[in-house]
Amino acid sequence: MSNPRRSVEGGAEEAPRGRRFAPIRKACPFCADKTLKLDYKDVDGLRRFITDRGKIRARRKTGACAKHQRAVAVAVKRARTIAIMPFVSDPTRGG
Repeated sequence: MSNPRRSVEGGAEEAPRGRRFAPIRKACPFCADKTLKLDYKDVDGLRRFITDRGKIRARRKTGACAKHQRAVAVAVKRARTIAIMPFVSDPTRGG
């Protein structure tokens, strides 16, 4: 009696070799749309690049290229410094 799960011929039970998934490439929103400008005074535009806790999102999450991700970080930091954007979101205060 041979066990069909242990047969080498089936191949269905073997683990996949190599990568498990192909990464999805996101286009940089600033490179794709040349009219889109990055400004530290545009808080609504910058909210897309920070988490609900106030942290700056990673490049792999936002899809921004390295050049524009650095500009996003600078803009968010400037907006925080002049107090038009919070450093952290405090859930106990409702903000």
